[in-house]
Amino acid sequence: MQGVLLMNLGTPDAPDTASVRRYLREFLHDPRVVDLNPVGRALLVEGIILPTRPAKSAAAYQKIWTQEGSPLLVHSLALRDEVQKALGPRIRVELAMRYGKPAIADALESMRVAGVSHLVVAPLYPQYSSAATGSSVERVFELMSARDAMTPLSVLPAFPEDPGFIDAFAAVGAPVLERERPDHILFSFHGLPERQVRKSDHSGTHCLASASCCDSLGAANRDCYRAQCFATARALAKRLALADGSWTVTFQSRLGRTPWITPHTDVVLPQLAAQGKKRLAIFCPAFVADCLETLEEIGLRADEQFRAAGGEKVTLVPSLNSSAAWVQALVALLRPCMAR
Repeated sequence: MQGVLLMNLGTPDAPDTASVRRYLREFLHDPRVVDLNPVGRALLVEGIILPTRPAKSAAAYQKIWTQEGSPLLVHSLALRDEVQKALGPRIRVELAMRYGKPAIADALESMRVAGVSHLVVAPLYPQYSSAATGSSVERVFELMSARDAMTPLSVLPAFPEDPGFIDAFAAVGAPVLERERPDHILFSFHGLPERQVRKSDHSGTHCLASASCCDSLGAANRDCYRAQCFATARALAKRLALADGSWTVTFQSRLGRTPWITPHTDVVLPQLAAQGKKRLAIFCPAFVADCLETLEEIGLRADEQFRAAGGEKVTLVPSLNSSAAWVQALVALLRPCMAR
């Protein structure tokens, strides 16, 4: 039997301070996420972030939590079930979160008990980053390598320009654009510290060296998260037939004082309002499921910020979640990774 392990980043068990603190502690102590020396990371996480951040994040989670639970988990479980239906009973599909539950170890054990002899690890991050993709894959290898008999596995690579992925986002977004008729469109991606982007530079001289460094993907920046985000935005804008100048790429969710990749979403929003833009639509193509960063940060906070700056409305374009087009695209991505 073959197995597919769908992986996303994670969510707290509940929208309360204790649960969020537990989740953030696991997340932020990952050396791929906060890539400082152990002492510096401990001082930052335990001394600065965890004393105040959990309560603020818990309040944000409370605004988007549903009766079924965390939106990210609810949508991810629905995706797992739809992918299982599409692949059929001969392939075992499990879901795991890099941090929190369902835990990777539990999913792998379920696969072992079921008799899975080849595993496809599928990080659901369209653009590669060490902090998300790298960490998720590394943890799977750590757990698998501790076994006496390690199950052969394949890893789904990043898919920033995959036609099925782009078509799926266009299928979700096109009706929203038709209905809302926005003045401008943002493609808002999760941010990363600049130092992490520079580490992916194969030439050592390309990334963030010029304003045009992400205009195309090449040998130097093929693994650059920022460049892959721009590639996704270009492909999606082309698929939606957006006019030049009608859309902008931005990056959200920065944390701390260290430089993060630009332009920042919360900086661009008031600039657009000052330019007379009244109605914005925002895609979040770094996320394949709606979560805190889409529903609260963009759907609520960005809307409030834009209105306060003189705009009228921000419309969040829903993520892919378990839409039929996304299930079809994901299955197509998975099949080449499976053992024959």
